[in-house]
Formats: sequence, structure tokens, C-alpha cells
Amino acid sequence: MAKTEGQKLVLLYLKDYLERESNEDHPVSAQEFIRYLETKGLSCDRRSIYANIRALQEFGMDIACVKGGNGGYYLNSGTFQTPELKLLVDVVQSARFLTPKKSRELIQKLMKLCNRYDESLLRRQMLVTGQVKSMNEKIYYNIDAIQEAIAAGKKITFRYFDWDIGHREKVREKQYVASPYVLRVDNGNYYLLTKSEDREGVTHYRVDRMKQIKVMDEPRTPCPELTGESLKQYGKRVFQMFAGEKKTVRLRMHKSLTNVIYDQFGEDIMLIPDGDEHIIITAEVDVAPTFLSWVIGFGEKAQILHPESVREKCRALCRSFLEQDEEQK
Repeated sequence: MAKTEGQKLVLLYLKDYLERESNEDHPVSAQEFIRYLETKGLSCDRRSIYANIRALQEFGMDIACVKGGNGGYYLNSGTFQTPELKLLVDVVQSARFLTPKKSRELIQKLMKLCNRYDESLLRRQMLVTGQVKSMNEKIYYNIDAIQEAIAAGKKITFRYFDWDIGHREKVREKQYVASPYVLRVDNGNYYLLTKSEDREGVTHYRVDRMKQIKVMDEPRTPCPELTGESLKQYGKRVFQMFAGEKKTVRLRMHKSLTNVIYDQFGEDIMLIPDGDEHIIITAEVDVAPTFLSWVIGFGEKAQILHPESVREKCRALCRSFLEQDEEQK
């Protein structure tokens, strides 16, 4: 191997070794670098090690030096800090639209971004099995095709399927045509917000249940609800992507639910005191079973005040549950 080529490899190997083998508690000595390079068929003396470390520092790597007999060098900060990587690992684990296999693949790639000591900590906290995950391995290709269509402002065609009780795809007969606008994660699932050709308003599709996506040459249909400020307001109104009839609803809720209210409706929601323990809020929502179940779940701490039609839907949902319970006795 030519000397100049070997010198270039020394620099690359030192960079890789610092990223994978060092942290504040495990500095790497010059002698340890030399032994590592020998395993790669390269020879290097201490003075060359020090010169290469300075070159990496000048390049921008945050390499710290520890003085003393047990001293050495370590990478003080990489692309990501360990808490940041832990956060990303948690996001990947909780994403229901990713299959267990793809989740593990992504986590393995994330782990390569830290040293091996922090990697072992992350690995002990990794848990993918036992969670509700997608069964569609092709979701990455779906996202790629959808993003291409959104960027080009084009319509897409696709097929949509349901899962049967045998975990098999049951493809619907219909060929769907839609104008894609936004990809959004909600409740751990990935959704595409579109303007459909044969439906009024905005339509949602689970990305992991789409297949045979093709980008059309035809420009997408304008959809004011999915652009600018309207999109922001739409996101506040929809509960877990299950659409229903749009209604302005007044709710009476216990003050202990204030954080929940802000999480669901945003910090701009107006809270009107109602006695010492309750508040009144008014919000535009999609009145679907998901919204009604959300209210019912708080028990006596939440009550729909208006309109009466929504109150009756809530009562009907409760009656339906009680009737089913009686039938099973």
C-alpha cells in the first residue's frame, strides 16, 4: 500500500474508532490507537497519532484530551447526544405504522450513531415485540411514491385493502384516485390527507393499507382545507383521523383536565370558568364515535352541553354499549 494512501486511511480509521470506542469515561490512548491500526495492517507512531488528532479537531470534531497516566482522547459530542438517540429509538418503537422488522432495522442504524458503550444502554431499553405494529413491509415505498406526488403536485391512483381474521390482505375492488396533500402521524399510525375525486371535503387513508400507488400526470385538485392556516385548524378538529359530521360543540370539563384540553385543542382554546371546579370550552370537532368515546372516557369529569343532537348521539352510544353488555349476560 502506498504511504500517502495509508496516511489517508489512518485518518479515517481514527475518526471511526473515536466515534465507536470512546466517551468521557473511556478515553482512548495513543498506544491503543496504534494497536488498533496494526489490526488494519497500518503502522503509525505517537507523533503521527497526535498530528492526525489535531487534523480531526481542525476538521470540526469535538475531541477532548484527558491528561495523566490513564488519559487519552474521546469524542465529546457526536451528531446526536445519547438522550436524543433514546428519544428517536422510543419514537421508532412506538410507531404503529412500522413493522417489527423495519423498527429493528431503523433502531440498529440509530445505534450506529453513538459509541458502543451508549449503544449497550440503548439496546437494553429496546423492546419491539409485544406492541401493536403494522404488517405491511412496503410502507416505505408507499411514502416515497406519495412524497413524489405531493412535491410534483400530481394526483395518484392506488388500491386499498383491509385485513381479514387470518391476517390476509383483502383488496377492495375500487381503484382509488386522489389528490395527495399531507402525510401525518396520528395515534401511532401514518395517514395521507387527500382531496378525493368522488367524496366531499377531505379524506384520510392509512398509508400502510395502500398499495399499487402510481403518480399520475394530471395536476391535483385544489383543496383549500389542506393549505395554510386551514390545515392547522383542520388538524385540531379531527380526532384520531376518524372523520364525522363537523359540529361546534360546547363542553363542561373538570379543571383537572386542563392539560388534556390543551393537548387536544391547542393552547389557543378559550377556557371559561364555571364555578370553582369546572370550565366551559367551545370547539369545532368531527362528531364521530372516537370523539364521543373520548368524552365518555372522562366519566363525570366531562359533559357535552350543546348541541342537543350531539348529546343524543353520546347517549345512544352509551345505550348501545349497555344493551350489548346485557345480551352477553
